Amino acid sequence: MNPADEILDIVDEHDRVVGQYPRGEVYARGLRHRCVFVQARDAAGRIFVHRRTATKLVFPSLYDVFVGGVVGAGESYDEAALREAEEELGVTGLPRPAYLFKFLYDDGAGNSWWSAVYEVRCELPVRPQPEEVQWHAFLPEEEVERRLGEGEWVPDGRAAYERLRAFRAGR
Repeated sequence: MNPADEILDIVDEHDRVVGQYPRGEVYARGLRHRCVFVQARDAAGRIFVHRRTATKLVFPSLYDVFVGGVVGAGESYDEAALREAEEELGVTGLPRPAYLFKFLYDDGAGNSWWSAVYEVRCELPVRPQPEEVQWHAFLPEEEVERRLGEGEWVPDGRAAYERLRAFRAGR
């Protein structure tokens, strides 16, 4: 199926479903929907970082510190987190990602989605989808922090990462 044809739930400011539309229309009209962000770490605790392909509908060719994506119509956040993590990492049998928190991402320019943040330990060899991931590596957290000051990163992933850092610091 063409990703633009996938049906998504449209939600209000309280994350209640108010309609359903194809993803392409959701993006074109700036309708609020749901997404999951999963921080994947390997056995050594390094963070999975990747560069999105140029063919992605949103934020093509940008770097990200999360795997994840949109929550399909009728799908729970938990279901989407596991599905997206396994798809993007190219693994099966991943442990269920642990839910951490949820926030409303809104860039003020028409991009708004409820964002559930998760973490998962991936001790399996990864084989990321070539249609989703152009480059990838597991990097130490210090290197991730340094690289966030360089290059172009997905803005919603940066926002989620900042909130995750504050969450872990107890703020």
